[in-house]
Amino acid sequence: MFSRFVLRAVIVGVASAAALPALAVTPPPPPPAADAAKIVAIVNGDVISREDVNNRRRLFALSTGLPSSQDVLDHLTPQITHQLIDERLRLQETERRRIVVTDQEIAKAIGEVEARNGMPPGTLRNRLSADNVEFRTLVDQMRVQIGWTRVLREVLGAQSTVTPADIAEQQRLLKEQVGQTEYRVGEIFIPAETPAALTEAQKFADTVIQQLRAGAPFPVVAAQFSQSQTALLGGDLGWVQPSQLDPAELRVLSVMPIGAVSNPLRVPGGFSIVSLHGKREIGKDPATVVKVRQAFFPFTARLDPANPTDQQKQTLEAARRLSASAKDCPTIEAAGKATGSNRPIDPGEVRLESVPGAGLRQVLSTLPVGTASQPLVAEDGILVVMVCSREDKNFGLPSTEELTSRILNDRVELASRQLMRDLQRRALLDVRT
Repeated sequence: MFSRFVLRAVIVGVASAAALPALAVTPPPPPPAADAAKIVAIVNGDVISREDVNNRRRLFALSTGLPSSQDVLDHLTPQITHQLIDERLRLQETERRRIVVTDQEIAKAIGEVEARNGMPPGTLRNRLSADNVEFRTLVDQMRVQIGWTRVLREVLGAQSTVTPADIAEQQRLLKEQVGQTEYRVGEIFIPAETPAALTEAQKFADTVIQQLRAGAPFPVVAAQFSQSQTALLGGDLGWVQPSQLDPAELRVLSVMPIGAVSNPLRVPGGFSIVSLHGKREIGKDPATVVKVRQAFFPFTARLDPANPTDQQKQTLEAARRLSASAKDCPTIEAAGKATGSNRPIDPGEVRLESVPGAGLRQVLSTLPVGTASQPLVAEDGILVVMVCSREDKNFGLPSTEELTSRILNDRVELASRQLMRDLQRRALLDVRT
């Protein structure tokens, strides 16, 4: 379980960078060399420079996809400085425990992100360099995230194992709440541990909300700036019950429309910004789920129904032969691989109501299990699909795996906040203006 948590930390921690090639942002130019070398803070003897802050500010501008003004970026400076201080404390604790995150691990993670997004190797480094963001800004952030997750694994020890008794207790509590409303929530947590920090945290929260409401992706902003462990998951809290929410959050979520972003909410330890992704009744989310295999035969040119090409005629005949001969899902799967298409052959479990297009939804609803569909012709190719199984499920109660993840994430979050408070209390800090 913890290894999956580490992997998700790497994936989401670089989600902002994965989106970079689609952006058209011109961040502010780099500062003069003298200003870049200026010391902003000293953390237990380690220096954070103005250059570190500026690099993180420019990364924010790129990751949100918005042409942020100098004024907006200046408003980010205090909170970015605070974030860099906390990251330095985490890195120092990682090193104190002799936990090593190697360059090879980070390079492998970056390569996986590039491959998953169809980027040639080296794309992220080149893109960041072109936009005056040092590549080490991303590398350092990833190193801290991976290392800190391993620190928390050590801190939790035996608590990193979720027992059947833990699961049973969660199931009992959920059954007591059947029929109540639960919420699918995104969260950005901005800490403010002292009264003096509240004003700057409030300003930062207001700036973040402006960016979100202007179109910045919530998971990207959360991965960059939330100081909760949910940042590693793009701020996703999953489905949460009223008893798990702070009263201030619950009051807002109960009246928010789906897709909305809240104003800053004062919660213990700082401010919370929440986004509502969905509502449902606990224990009542019925759905029909199908497992399918599909073979897509691509055209080499757009289809003109009145004048099909020879390749398109041959493709239709191949699809008809498959439709007539296929008697099981492995046959469809083999045919899908043979076409060379990049369409998914096995899309996993699919909820019927979420299938785009009434025509395909009707096919998947009525097609007998184990029977290939007739060829479904589109402008770019032909699809033959087979339903491997169809069953009714209730998604209102989480699976054992979901409960395990929820329990572990709660423990990780608590351990992270407790350890950070201890590190902050013992730190020798020299923060300069």
